Amino acid sequence: MGAHMAANLVAAGHDVTVWNRTPDKARALADRTGCSVADSPAAMTEAVEVVVTMLADDSSSEAVHLDADGLFAGRGARVFLEMGTMSPDHIAMLASNAPEGCQVIDAPVSGATQAAEQAQLLIMAGCTEDEAAPLRLLFDAMGRATICLGATGAGAVMKLAVNSLIHGINQTLAEAMTLAEAAGIARDAAFDVIEKSAAAAPMLKYRRPLYLDEAAHDVTFTVALARKDMEVTAALADRLGIAMPQGRVTLDRLLRAEAEGYGARDMAAILPFTRGDKA
Repeated sequence: MGAHMAANLVAAGHDVTVWNRTPDKARALADRTGCSVADSPAAMTEAVEVVVTMLADDSSSEAVHLDADGLFAGRGARVFLEMGTMSPDHIAMLASNAPEGCQVIDAPVSGATQAAEQAQLLIMAGCTEDEAAPLRLLFDAMGRATICLGATGAGAVMKLAVNSLIHGINQTLAEAMTLAEAAGIARDAAFDVIEKSAAAAPMLKYRRPLYLDEAAHDVTFTVALARKDMEVTAALADRLGIAMPQGRVTLDRLLRAEAEGYGARDMAAILPFTRGDKA
């Protein structure tokens, strides 16, 4: 996701400097796009005006921001955009620890790798329209739309809400497909009907190849990451006193799939897991 987003920023004419915990990935991106490579997060902060991070979870984001040579150790950048899926508590922690005069904005995205490549991401920004205005050229280079949700952390909450729906659809699709297949309906035909039905969601269309033959395609979003999303969502629901019975079922299924060896596979692997296939 992050590599595609950085490439789109370069293509839009922005001066881009990148850093990755796996240096070879950063160098490969630089060779392909002509962007610069920083030696550390702190060095990157000193080379840019706005820092964009796309990380997997709270712990990785905390390390990248707060380590001795982390992003907050550098000086130069005034805005830090966290575009991964994080807990709102983590966003609040980053905002309270940011260097004086700097702003942290949570701006997570909805859309898979293909959407990132095509600059078709939906961006959910935890800021006001006025705060987003200086960043519009960046947002527009990475996404098809940016919705400002007003307050720091609101983007993180909205992303969890969206992902809880996505993971619920993923689980329900697996059940529907398993039911149809058990009754003797061909897999392709069953998916054709679902894709053209009132239950169709955009993710079903672009993820169709994975649902029909998950093992033959690159992983785009793992079962383990889906489980992480739902755990963070469940914790937020507990704190807010909100019942999410469907979300709890989804989380339980993801935990069971991960325990049975599906964790590193694409979330589409919930379909073979539901069918009872061996990992």
